[in-house]
Amino acid sequence: MNVASKPARRPATESQTSSPEASPQLTFTAAEIAQHVAGKIDGDGSVVLAGFAPADAAGEGDLTFAENEAYFARAEQSAASAVLVADDFTSKSKTLIRVPDARLAFAKVLPLFFPEPPFAPGIDSSAFIHGTADVHPTAHIGPFCVLRERVKIGARVVLEGGNHIGAASEIGEDSRLFPNVTLYPRSVVGARVRIHAGSVIGSDGFGYVFDKSRPEAPHRKVPQVGKVIIHDDVEIGANVTIDRGALGSTVIGRGSKIDNLVQIAHNVVIGENCIVVAQVGIAGSTKLGKSVTLAGQVGLAGHLKIGDQVAIGAQSGVMHDIPDGEKWLGSPAGPIANTKRQWIAVQKLPELLQRVKALEKQLKKKS
Repeated sequence: MNVASKPARRPATESQTSSPEASPQLTFTAAEIAQHVAGKIDGDGSVVLAGFAPADAAGEGDLTFAENEAYFARAEQSAASAVLVADDFTSKSKTLIRVPDARLAFAKVLPLFFPEPPFAPGIDSSAFIHGTADVHPTAHIGPFCVLRERVKIGARVVLEGGNHIGAASEIGEDSRLFPNVTLYPRSVVGARVRIHAGSVIGSDGFGYVFDKSRPEAPHRKVPQVGKVIIHDDVEIGANVTIDRGALGSTVIGRGSKIDNLVQIAHNVVIGENCIVVAQVGIAGSTKLGKSVTLAGQVGLAGHLKIGDQVAIGAQSGVMHDIPDGEKWLGSPAGPIANTKRQWIAVQKLPELLQRVKALEKQLKKKS
């Protein structure tokens, strides 16, 4: 261990952790599952369930779910022993667990059968921990992690391995960084945040000014001296890049979920409980309100204001501010009703061109 690092606690070895595949099989009765999701049993509540599977792959002892008639028909024909259902379906062969929302119940039940692997407290012997870093004794610091000066790691934080945490960064309690996540200096991560493999938090924003006095290298870099603040209960997918602010902060609001391969530029502010789907790009200083949904491959220009509860359709290119509650679509994007009318009009263009040609021929004959 480097001389600048703290003495390590007992290393967290492979025997101290386990994966879902290595965990002992967990079983529950249908009645126990119903109690967990506040559902009602229709059938044999004592049937033992040892797994959760889609209907077309379910076997005896498995639980499956059905949120509509098509799903229920497949569940009825499957070998599953019990079905989570949201409607008044009936079955002579299956135990039914009736719930208001089958998909929500599915999300609540799945962790029972596939719990998160535990990570024992400790610092791996290959990790570098700077002497000024503050690591909570319940944290797990995996192999080849690097914690620089004045880093603060909260209770029960998990750094799985290969994580680089820049100077003066903070990670709140119960957060988890998957392998090879990098936090640049002064990044702030709240509690219960999950950041998936390969993501980079706090890299330089793309800021340059044109300097004609240097014709050989006219693009002069604007130093990026801000930081990134990620609030509580955020989840960030794999290979996401979030740039630090040029002066202030790039901010990700509480409860927001960001999919894989998303680019968030400097000084962007994302409000609470937003959904940002894969391959979205948000240019600098754009601000999103609360509960905004950006579908796949949406691009937002810089310095825009997107209102609360806005939804923007896939592959849209947004160049203007959007008021609260509106749905936009297209490239360039506009209100969804207008865009759909334009698309319908475009589809009619070939027919319209034929009619114009026919009219032109008639006019030629008359002339």
